[in-house]
Amino acid sequence: MTSLLFPVGWGILGAAAGWGLRWGSVRLARLEGLDPGAKTWQVYGPPVLAAFLFVVFALDLEVGHLLTLAERSVFVLVLVQVIFFDLEHRLILDRVIFPAMVLAVLASLFNQPWWAGIATGLGAGALFLFLSIAGSTLLRAEVLGFGDVKLAAFMGFLLGWPAIVDAVFIGVVVGAVAAVGVGVWHRSMKATFAYGPYLAIGALVMLYEMH
Repeated sequence: MTSLLFPVGWGILGAAAGWGLRWGSVRLARLEGLDPGAKTWQVYGPPVLAAFLFVVFALDLEVGHLLTLAERSVFVLVLVQVIFFDLEHRLILDRVIFPAMVLAVLASLFNQPWWAGIATGLGAGALFLFLSIAGSTLLRAEVLGFGDVKLAAFMGFLLGWPAIVDAVFIGVVVGAVAAVGVGVWHRSMKATFAYGPYLAIGALVMLYEMH
């Protein structure tokens, strides 16, 4: 019973942080001239997912790794914000992703070698930028937005090599399944689709796997 108290308490903290995240996202949306929705998943999704993920991460790391748990929980909140904001508004905010990049770079400096996270982030960002430009040029359509490019760079800074490869792979697979589902639901494969949330899911999986 005692061993469960800390994860449960951390989950409660995650729920509170998720409510704060939703509150902040609503205000950020209004700053961008967007109308925040009031659907159940939009309002309750961030606190529920944040609480769940905080419990999962706390069960893995527990009290002995409190600093690591706190650090990863911050990045969990960033990724949760990206998931719900991009699903709702088809937008990854510079106001969120740029500060998150800075934090990820600072965290990566404590890894060995210190430059690996920076190199991985720059490489991932460059690759996604190339894919974005190539897709727009060859297909005459926006395959990847610049928000996805910045998200990929953030993931590279955060996860390093080779975890970024697995994260992108997971994101691509989950995104492909979701794209088919959205196409079937709308009875059209031309339905609008946010790719960032699925990359963020891949990042969350690999962030959990990191030791």
